[in-house]
Amino acid sequence: MELRSGLGDKAIQDVIQTHPEIGGILKHYDIGCVTCTVGVCLLKDVVAIHGLTEDDEAAIQQKINSYLTAKGE
Repeated sequence: MELRSGLGDKAIQDVIQTHPEIGGILKHYDIGCVTCTVGVCLLKDVVAIHGLTEDDEAAIQQKINSYLTAKGE
């Protein structure tokens, strides 16, 4: 998964804190890590371990990158 601004290599808790909208994208795909209290997994790993289809992973990547582009990142 290739995300703009190196976001895939950041801890999920940091991503959600900075970009809560990304939490909504992940929740749409039933990724419950958004509410994890540990939150140290990398965003790219959070998506990869949930056994999503390639199409769903591609859609998540596209939605996150579109969001980041709109935010100027």
